[in-house]
Amino acid sequence: MAKTLSRPRLSSTALDRSDNNGQLDGLGSATREITFVDHSVKSIVNPPERTGMGFWSINPYVGCEFGCSYCYARFAHRYAMERAYDAGQLPVDASQKVFEHHIFVKQRRAVLTALARDLARVCTKNRSSYPVVIGTATDPYQPAERRFQITRTILERLLDTSGLDLALMTKSPLVCRDIDLLRKLGRKHAVTVYITLISTNMRVTKLFEARSPVPHVRLRAIRKLRDADIAAGINAAPVLPGITDSATQIDALMAAAADANAAFVRPSPIRLPPAARETFLPIIKQHFPDLMPRYLTAFRGSWEAPSGYTEAVQRRFQRIARKYGIAAADALEVKQERQPEREVQLSLL
Repeated sequence: MAKTLSRPRLSSTALDRSDNNGQLDGLGSATREITFVDHSVKSIVNPPERTGMGFWSINPYVGCEFGCSYCYARFAHRYAMERAYDAGQLPVDASQKVFEHHIFVKQRRAVLTALARDLARVCTKNRSSYPVVIGTATDPYQPAERRFQITRTILERLLDTSGLDLALMTKSPLVCRDIDLLRKLGRKHAVTVYITLISTNMRVTKLFEARSPVPHVRLRAIRKLRDADIAAGINAAPVLPGITDSATQIDALMAAAADANAAFVRPSPIRLPPAARETFLPIIKQHFPDLMPRYLTAFRGSWEAPSGYTEAVQRRFQRIARKYGIAAADALEVKQERQPEREVQLSLL
């Protein structure tokens, strides 16, 4: 059963990162009405066979205040909203933006109970080779984490285990709050932090992820993590065809990564399930109209970018990464057969 925790403006969290005019200070979204919903769970760790991905996943929240236009996780949030409507906990809201306005907060006590049970499966000998990734469908360090600290609760519980490949994915510098905890975890697990950054170009980030921390703040977080001897790098996801996949854009990203002492840059082309198309494609239509036919053709009948495009993106990232002495692969990278190196015109067609 879900219940509404609050229906206020974000007083304690949002005011920490906004001035009196609601302007951003670089850490995240401006002050606006957010509804937090108390969310009970029976399980917290999603197994690889359920998600179809090569890792276990943990998401402390459902929904995300950053509300990036390309986020593929909106569909899961809709299921949570429907259950809340059926339970009479929330009024019907047809807005496409409910993903970033209604945040389901997994109950701390239920999370700890579920972890105790789920970790027994994760740590069994025949399953321990899979990484455990926190933040695959919601940012674990979104502004709500300042108030509810569900992510920190999970990390503290993981101190009772050992031997995991543990990864966190976030856009937020709030991850630096937990440097002390991450260092302790690093003595028991292999810990990696992925700071998601699609571009160093402010116009691009404002168009597609206007409520997220600005690029230089994320890069500064990588530097802090690296200075604390924590493995951290850039999750260049998603790569946007025709927008962030040019050699010039990638070179700028790699240069910034090198300056921040990033351990790696991990590229991943965009996925466009139906829920993400509703918020992403209107931006393409308005600001990049020449690309619209190419996107419609390339993603007709599929969520995934064409395999030839994906392979070309990987090669381009690898080539430019070598220039800066940065790894363009990491533990979560899908192994692919090495292809001849060549300069290629990336195309969705």
